[in-house]
Amino acid sequence: MNQPDQNAADFNRRNFLKGSSFAALMTMMGGVQLMAQDAPERKTDAPLVLAKVKVAVIGLGPWGREILDQLGRSAQAEVVAICDSYPVMLRRSASKAPEAALVENYQDILANKDIKAVIIATGSHQHKDIVIAALKAGKHVYCEAPLAHTIEDARAIALAAKEAVGQVFQPGLQGRSDPQRHFLFPFIRSGALGKTVMARAQWHKKDSWRQASPNAEREKAINWRLHQATSPGLIGEIGIHALDQATWMLNLVPIAVTGFGSTMMWKDDGRDVPDTVEAVIEFPGGVRMNYNASLATSFDAEYELLYGTEATVMMRDGKAWMFKEVDSALLGWEVYARKDNFYKETGIALVLDGSKQKKLSEGAADGAPTELPQHYHALHAFLGNCDEVSTAVEDFQSNYGSDDKLALAEHLAGIARKREQSRQAAGYQEGLTATVFALKVNEAVNTGKRIEFKKEWFELA
Repeated sequence: MNQPDQNAADFNRRNFLKGSSFAALMTMMGGVQLMAQDAPERKTDAPLVLAKVKVAVIGLGPWGREILDQLGRSAQAEVVAICDSYPVMLRRSASKAPEAALVENYQDILANKDIKAVIIATGSHQHKDIVIAALKAGKHVYCEAPLAHTIEDARAIALAAKEAVGQVFQPGLQGRSDPQRHFLFPFIRSGALGKTVMARAQWHKKDSWRQASPNAEREKAINWRLHQATSPGLIGEIGIHALDQATWMLNLVPIAVTGFGSTMMWKDDGRDVPDTVEAVIEFPGGVRMNYNASLATSFDAEYELLYGTEATVMMRDGKAWMFKEVDSALLGWEVYARKDNFYKETGIALVLDGSKQKKLSEGAADGAPTELPQHYHALHAFLGNCDEVSTAVEDFQSNYGSDDKLALAEHLAGIARKREQSRQAAGYQEGLTATVFALKVNEAVNTGKRIEFKKEWFELA
């Protein structure tokens, strides 16, 4: 994975702060809003030309169709094929990619030499065979998180990705590509929060998670998330992102987890995956993270909190606030913080370059969202890296041949280090680590037992 540059001024920053009633509440509570800025202008005489990447999407359920929506916003994506084994899904998705071929067998996608990259959005239990086959076919691969529904399958995928030198493999850990999170990263890692005390995150959405179909066999297939044999549960499908962000931002490795799960609302429909879960994750130094998710309530929606002795950071709705302790020392930035009015409240904006920051009032009156979603940034990074890596491989092979995989790997690593504006993304190791973490937390939820993590679970030979 491309590690974040520790100089925040080099990051791709965008103005993301906009008015909202929640933002007003945070201000009333003394919250300092942490904002990413506009990306700095590139210092180059020639405009950046982004080559089109011929890409196919495999798996056209609700999330696959959402991916098509985001690809439609990208100037670099050329969706040439969409694939699903169920013809109804193909027809339903056709309008989102009108130039794409409709394919029922993913093997036909892999056999097409013109297709350079595939995005896999099938059920987690179906990832392994498709990912490994795609890598063997020479495709760049974006695989939705988690990598798989078992540790064995996840490890097989990660090993195949490791061996695929010259091919991009990116798991769908969206937060790793979010410019706002990269803006926060050096701030949190710098120690501005003081000593880490604890972390908390939640995801609440009242929803059955069940999809309907007039075909009984099809209904069973599309409701794979409701059964433990095929599903990593709420923790694996949803919680993995918050768990990954906590370990990444705090630079901590989990040592144990205790979990609880219950079916509180959606009873008697044949599911054996709990609709309400909670987990307490233990980290070194006595730090604990509490995560809970529920399909039985929507109250308070989704957010993440990182608590420190000097300050606490809340991440919510693409924004972040800092709450300083009354006895915390000045860090220096407070002197330059600017106050902006929105609605009837006043917020203090934390910015790196206040002279370039857009006024908070601009576009804030109606609270209309202006930010692109995290998965757009993840897909954007994937396409950009596919183009760059493909070009680098072609250049290397034209000069040195294609026999020395080690030399090619070193060549690609050097290019990544010199990249002027890194397209941040997770790689196979981050994907494996997050998947193992989430699957073991889900196991604790399903069994009600405390599980101690073993170092070798996260390692590749």
